[in-house]
Amino acid sequence: MTDSEWQVGDRFADLSTPWFHLIGEHIQAGDRLLDYWRIEKADSLIVLPIQGDRILLPPPMYRPGFGAETWDFPGGRCLQGSDRPTVAADILRRELGVTPEAIAQLQPLTSTGWAVNSSFSNQVLYSFVAHLQGETAPQVGKSYGIDRAGLAELLDDLICLQCRAVLLEWWHCQAA
Repeated sequence: MTDSEWQVGDRFADLSTPWFHLIGEHIQAGDRLLDYWRIEKADSLIVLPIQGDRILLPPPMYRPGFGAETWDFPGGRCLQGSDRPTVAADILRRELGVTPEAIAQLQPLTSTGWAVNSSFSNQVLYSFVAHLQGETAPQVGKSYGIDRAGLAELLDDLICLQCRAVLLEWWHCQAA
């Protein structure tokens, strides 16, 4: 089926909240009429913090969608038009207590963001790697060695698919 065979029809639902915009639309897909739901929401930004030979995680946070505390990299929302390095530094301050002066290097992990769920949402994930100065004393919940065993343990602890994607992309870039 080509793009020209997909036609967006009427909007039958529209709900806006501070967190997301939920839209229900009828979509003509060839000879079928579909009820289709999608969400528009702010992009995500995740920071992989490294200090020396350790990857750092903040203390676990309660995740209402999952109904439990989880280990995650520092992260948050990134509104369109925001300066992503500034957002990354703000996230490190909020979740690890790291000041901008303690960040030795902050670089994007990829040149573009990744679609989080392209069939349902417009949300994009951006990621940064932050190398922290050695004398910094962040508020760490857990840390992992940057070796095969440490990274395997970290993967076991990370249940967030976005965090796992960031870690695996970083790991892949280290091997290249």
